Amino acid sequence: MKEECLICKAPLEYLEEGIMMECAVCHKKEMSRTRCINGHYVCNECHTRGIDTVISFCLEQDSKNPYEILEGLMELPFCHMHGPEHHILVGSSLLTAYKNAGGETDLPSALLEMQSRGKEVPGGACGFWGACGAAISTGMFVSIVTGSTPLAKEAWGLSNLMTSCALKRIGEIGGPRCCKRNSYAAITEAVDFSGKHLGVRMELGDIRCSHSGDNNQCIRKRCPYNG
Repeated sequence: MKEECLICKAPLEYLEEGIMMECAVCHKKEMSRTRCINGHYVCNECHTRGIDTVISFCLEQDSKNPYEILEGLMELPFCHMHGPEHHILVGSSLLTAYKNAGGETDLPSALLEMQSRGKEVPGGACGFWGACGAAISTGMFVSIVTGSTPLAKEAWGLSNLMTSCALKRIGEIGGPRCCKRNSYAAITEAVDFSGKHLGVRMELGDIRCSHSGDNNQCIRKRCPYNG
């Protein structure tokens, strides 16, 4: 078994109902359905500790390819095989590539907003909410670059349509969850969506996953990004 629990490396388990748990890192108590088989729980905030380096990394990139940027982000020390950090990384890589491809956005402010919104989507949303955080992150990306609000008309529609396109593709591939696979599917849909609806054509190219060896639940040949 590959490392899953950040404390003891044991496999994770998902509970039918939430129970009060104490974070093994910061000792904050909160309701959760996720823990390792030895009882350890790590809250979302501690799981994503170091995520603030995303902004400085993205501001140094000149690539128009969100896959290249995403892979660089995934190599940073804070990023694990699975976790809520991906809910920020997907949108951040898209914002950066979008800007580099000629899209109009204040990138530093956009990345900061992406972090703020992405942190609100907890780990496990894919299974417990029926809405993968990587897909939601693409909707946040569109919402930020279009300036959408709950009262917007066209931008509101585009943001929700983007999320639905990414969710459809992720759902078609099927589970169990893989944060890398879902992130790749999400940015693939977002690149296509941006070209069609936002008039900004980012680059993409071939996506080949190099993380399968770290994923206990890898679906291998069923994965469209299987290397």
